[in-house]
Amino acid sequence: MTYEEFRALRRFPALDGLRAIAALMVVMFHFGGKDWRWLSGHSGVHIFFVLSGFLITTLALREEDRSGRISFADFYLRRLFRIVPVYLVVVLAMAIYFAAPGQWLSDLHGGMPYYLTFMNEFSTDGTFTISWTLGIEQKFYLVWPLVAFAAGVIPLGRRIGVTVGLIAAAAVAATLSRDLYIHYIPILLGCLLAILAHHPRGFAIIRPLTHPVTGTVLALGFIGAQLALDAANHAFGGVRVIPWYALCVVLILPGLLARTPGARLLSTRVLGFIGERSYSLYLLQVLAGAAVFWLIKVGNQLLGTGFVLNFGNTQALLVAIVSLVMADVLYRLIEQPFIKLGRRITTWRQTRRKASAADRSAPATAPVDAGVAKPARHPAAEPVVMPPVRAAGG
Repeated sequence: MTYEEFRALRRFPALDGLRAIAALMVVMFHFGGKDWRWLSGHSGVHIFFVLSGFLITTLALREEDRSGRISFADFYLRRLFRIVPVYLVVVLAMAIYFAAPGQWLSDLHGGMPYYLTFMNEFSTDGTFTISWTLGIEQKFYLVWPLVAFAAGVIPLGRRIGVTVGLIAAAAVAATLSRDLYIHYIPILLGCLLAILAHHPRGFAIIRPLTHPVTGTVLALGFIGAQLALDAANHAFGGVRVIPWYALCVVLILPGLLARTPGARLLSTRVLGFIGERSYSLYLLQVLAGAAVFWLIKVGNQLLGTGFVLNFGNTQALLVAIVSLVMADVLYRLIEQPFIKLGRRITTWRQTRRKASAADRSAPATAPVDAGVAKPARHPAAEPVVMPPVRAAGG
């Protein structure tokens, strides 16, 4: 892939497919019991983290190119309408479902104060502890734009230095304080890849990874690393392995942006469908699990049978299917309408800003056209504006 081809991309369909695989890995790991422990499916979370860092930073860099700076208000509005509506609907549904007898809402075993303030990662006892990833990502969304873009356009080398410094700081904090900080490293590695890919000099470094042969070899190597992850977790400790696993994800991403076999495989419609709904699917897995057990209980009562569903392939598959069905409903009724609303608001704000800038730059009186023909600008002199990239799922 050439640099121009990368900058012309408006969507990265293979990343939707990778997101789908990551979401299904998490569900199968949570509900598949010992049959799926070998997969270390919880690592799907760190695939999400790398993708978040890469996509969000790419969006911001392209906006900076178009406008000279990024609008922090627009950035936070987009994140607000993308994440919060679906999240609050799921929290409310869980609060109602798990309500104690005689109560309309429960505190989800003491975790509600954390869930409602996006401090999810600090909740150690609750029904919705899987949402700890939202706490990590929300803090990244809050701080990263201010660190990387508040000073305006920053040279490539300085941005790389800032990102590497933050990665080192997260590693030190995880060593001296809490393991929790290690989870910021995958996100920052995704940011680093986006910074490299955005600039011609940086893209030259990663361009060899977009070759079909190299991309295929790295994809096969990643599959091997995934299969060996459980053994590595036991040998070295899960926390120590996280940065190295995230680095493996970073190495395969350039190949998934180009025309490689792996990119074509992950760009199928089925995986794209699941990937677009992966956020809701991830949040709904606990409710889906509860729904599966309730359906089995009702079925046993109606049929007079004693079927018991234990952790294993059948349960994990049923939960994944129910999660996807519920996620599709939420995607259509909540997620997409609010994403579109957020886009309309930010588009309106951008139009207002352009109109205001045009008013400020317009002369007080229009010049009189003396009939002198203005020299035509050569097409090469026209500024080239690279299109923005749409993050998977909006």
